[in-house]
Amino acid sequence: MTTRRVNLNTESVDNYLKAIYSLGGTEEERVTSSALSERLGVAPASVTNMLQKLAASPTSFVEYEARRGVRLSAAGRRRALEILRHHRLLETFLYKVLDYPIEEVHDEAERLEHFISERFEERIDAKLGRPKFDPHGHCIPALDGKMEKQASRPLTAIENEGHFVVDSISDRDSRLLKSLKTHGITPGVRLHVTQVTHDELVLRASGGSKLLRLPRSMAAAVRIRSTN
Repeated sequence: MTTRRVNLNTESVDNYLKAIYSLGGTEEERVTSSALSERLGVAPASVTNMLQKLAASPTSFVEYEARRGVRLSAAGRRRALEILRHHRLLETFLYKVLDYPIEEVHDEAERLEHFISERFEERIDAKLGRPKFDPHGHCIPALDGKMEKQASRPLTAIENEGHFVVDSISDRDSRLLKSLKTHGITPGVRLHVTQVTHDELVLRASGGSKLLRLPRSMAAAVRIRSTN
């Protein structure tokens, strides 16, 4: 029986590798097909089919076992970080040079990230002054794939009032991102949390005079670090 080869230079493959990298976390844990299905909006059967093809390919971007899930191989991790670098450099270029609203840069970068050349990537990086972070506060991988560790935690993880700094904000929901920006919650902003309840957090952003009642559904998109 001949194994069908998958085209390893497709947008679909890149999106799978990025999703596995994101869901696997820093510990590179195995990712379930159901988690990938939810993240990518693809039917579970289609996810299983793609993972089988990726695992059987000569390049072998993933290590996959039925019922145990999938994780990236060394080659898959390199490719995922390369695409992630493209994406975050493009977001930064769109935001800083072309004046795109922060809530629009993610979707635009998603469309472009698969097609830029290494030369274009280098020119963007140089033009921006070798940035370390994108507009959402996420670390931009270096050429060798290394990334600075960000000691942050979800805003929803705090249990008591206190002072914090916004480390990063999820870029997956443009409407939520726009709403947070309207409230003055952007990377680098200081937050004074005055009350934590089961449903919401009451806080004030630096420079703002009004107390904000932030539902946990919104707060979950924000990662914070200590002010110390």
